[in-house]
Amino acid sequence: MSCTLFRMWVLVIVLALTGCASIAQRAGNDLASDLQRGIFDHDDPATVAAGLPAYLLLIDGLLSSRPDNTPMLQAAAGLYSAYAGNFVDDAERGKRLSARGLDYARRATCVELPALCAKLDGPVDEFVEVVATSPATSISTLHTLGTAWAGYVQAHSDDWSAIAALPKAQAVIERVVELDPDYEKGLPWAYLGVLHSLRPAGVGGEPERGRAAFEQAIVRSRGANLMAKTLYAERYARLLFDRELHDRLLNEVLAADAKQAGFTLANHMAQARATALLAAADDYF
Repeated sequence: MSCTLFRMWVLVIVLALTGCASIAQRAGNDLASDLQRGIFDHDDPATVAAGLPAYLLLIDGLLSSRPDNTPMLQAAAGLYSAYAGNFVDDAERGKRLSARGLDYARRATCVELPALCAKLDGPVDEFVEVVATSPATSISTLHTLGTAWAGYVQAHSDDWSAIAALPKAQAVIERVVELDPDYEKGLPWAYLGVLHSLRPAGVGGEPERGRAAFEQAIVRSRGANLMAKTLYAERYARLLFDRELHDRLLNEVLAADAKQAGFTLANHMAQARATALLAAADDYF
């Protein structure tokens, strides 16, 4: 492509995104929503891994002129967190990108829920108290904050200050399922399953609550969320050394159809992970 033609295309894109303010805002919101849907329904994780950084930069650019656009802030938080947690092998990059995702989630919270925003860095009990009064209309903001925070904690597992904030992330996700147990086809339950299964019961963990949460994630997605089963096997069954449950869940994942609306990308990744976990099962158990 010639330089002149390339510049023309750049001009077309810029004009399309920065024309009339109301049109641009609507187009940006639609772009963020469509982008998320297209990514989550893709069937090739490698293609998403290669292409997603360009769209992350695009959303960064859009937000530079619309810093308080909640739908775009939520999309940026979700996409950065997903990219950091699933496609980044370098630990330091994962920390940086998950922090960016959490920052976008916090910004969305401050736009939509100023009372909660004021407690983000305060004591846990005060934060939890405000979370408990968050209205149903704020559920998407809460979901974005809770899941981005959980991803941040996972990426910063060697940072005590990050770990200390885990109860806040958990409280937010618990409020989401309290407001709507079927939200996002039960996806928040899978996050709770992981959070409750981080440690054995003897050292403060709550694996049985984790098991119940994973079961909820499976039931409420009507079996469409295969990652819930893979995480159930990896986080709960391995924690309790339950080989029978572990192998049953993973074989069910491999036998299922990965193409499910909203879960296709995650399901392909779940099947790849299930294969690896089964291959290593003899050594683990």
